[in-house]
Amino acid sequence: MSTPATGNSPLRTCIIAEVSANHKGSVERAEAIIRAAAEAGADAVKLQTYTADTMTIPCDNEYFRIKGTLWDGRTLHDLYQEAHTPWEWTPRLMACAKDLGMDCFSTPFDATAVDFLEKYGVSRHKIASFEAVDIPLLKKVAGTGKPVILSTGMASLAEIDEAVRTLRENGTTDLTLLKCTSAYPAPANEANLLTIPHMAEAFGCPVGLSDHTLGSAVAVAAVALGATVIEKHFTLARADGGPDAAFSMEPYELKQLVHDVRTVEQAIGRVSYELTEKQQESTVFRRSLFVVKDMKAGEVFTPDNVRSIRPGYGMPPRYLDQILGKAATSAIKAGTPMSWGLV
Repeated sequence: MSTPATGNSPLRTCIIAEVSANHKGSVERAEAIIRAAAEAGADAVKLQTYTADTMTIPCDNEYFRIKGTLWDGRTLHDLYQEAHTPWEWTPRLMACAKDLGMDCFSTPFDATAVDFLEKYGVSRHKIASFEAVDIPLLKKVAGTGKPVILSTGMASLAEIDEAVRTLRENGTTDLTLLKCTSAYPAPANEANLLTIPHMAEAFGCPVGLSDHTLGSAVAVAAVALGATVIEKHFTLARADGGPDAAFSMEPYELKQLVHDVRTVEQAIGRVSYELTEKQQESTVFRRSLFVVKDMKAGEVFTPDNVRSIRPGYGMPPRYLDQILGKAATSAIKAGTPMSWGLV
């Protein structure tokens, strides 16, 4: 998934702001997040389409209680009940994004969510990392014929291969994979961004990054390695709280990320050893050979009267050894660029 090219860059990285649970149960706040994402320069916003009951069951035994993460001690059903986006908001949020010139799509977590999103003509579907092994869901999504973005956090190479084959064999022709570290927040030293070009070659499709690290450095580096999509959780302010706030970007951070990504896109360019116009102008400041002391006709060139100095109007320094020991054809004033006519 990418947007039209700009400047010298062959592809424009698609930057997605993930609303997730940062709406905190308010559709007005969700709209404010979408407006802030647009102002920061994001290309798209993404929702999540599930309910607590489509995700799990209300059970508090040890199997359903979260351990060792940001949400330690909570039950899955309780967390999803708080974090879900009410489905009835979907057309309103899609319209808000459209009015701002952004795409708005979602992650369906079960077959009923896919059917619901199809009613509203979403442009594509996103498969979350945790659902990458849900083969029935992958078949359902592939059957829509829509472009698919598949996040690969926690999936082994074999599991990614199975997911890709499932999607392609069941109707997906436009597929983007996302490298992802499913930790919240994710440490930078676990990003393993070199997987991005390897994954692109292995599966023959664009690859991006679903980034849960703090800040923008990892995402910018991913673009330099070929990422075509950057997805970041986004909120108005981390201090406002919420299930995903701790690893979400604020508006000024997203704006800086967009700026840095666009700069990197321009810098990537192409393989080239040609001098740019600016470099060509600077060649006059390279070293060259100059007469540095007044000389009489017939006087011998020595290291004392001819040197390699800036600027670059004289002969290239490579000819110095050929000139030393030769005689001047005429009187030469100090500061004269060397030329063969003086030898």
